[in-house]
Amino acid sequence: MTELLPLLTYSFVMSSTPGPNNLMLTASGANFGYRRTVPHILGIAAGHGPQIFVTCLGLGSLFQAFPVLHQLLRLVGAGYLVYLAWRLAGSAIGQKDMQRPLSFWQAAAFQLVNPKSWVKAITVATVFMPPDMAVLPAATLVSVIAVAIGVPCVSMWALFGVAIRRLLTDPRRQRAFNAIMAASLVVLAIGLLF
Repeated sequence: MTELLPLLTYSFVMSSTPGPNNLMLTASGANFGYRRTVPHILGIAAGHGPQIFVTCLGLGSLFQAFPVLHQLLRLVGAGYLVYLAWRLAGSAIGQKDMQRPLSFWQAAAFQLVNPKSWVKAITVATVFMPPDMAVLPAATLVSVIAVAIGVPCVSMWALFGVAIRRLLTDPRRQRAFNAIMAASLVVLAIGLLF
């Protein structure tokens, strides 16, 4: 079990630090509450678990052989983050575009273009796969561990959004919060490109 400690630690750090999923979950928790954000949380797990599993089975080597694919994912992911920021900022200025949180399927699909999720999946596949196990059981084990650690971590970001929700009862504060979260997503998108 001690050989899994680095994987547990890595999964905790990657799932707990700011990134596209966590920023969107904070905004969702603040705007819609925890219960309406649960499908988003579960969608992240449903998208990221298979992503890690498939990467462990060999997709990671494809990205290493063809780095242009990873660059393409970065561009698409950055573009999607800017789109989400625009939706969030639009709701901050009174538009009705952000009336509901991301759905289960939208959150699951987002993992395909989320560069942080790909970095985590590729790192897990190349660094943390148990060398003394067959590939299929090892891929299953590391995927389950990563998701089991990740769900509570990302849930904390949604709960943080819920905790600050009371501060956002004033429409001006909510607009300011949404604008800050939208700007954070844009900064993150720009960071992905460089």
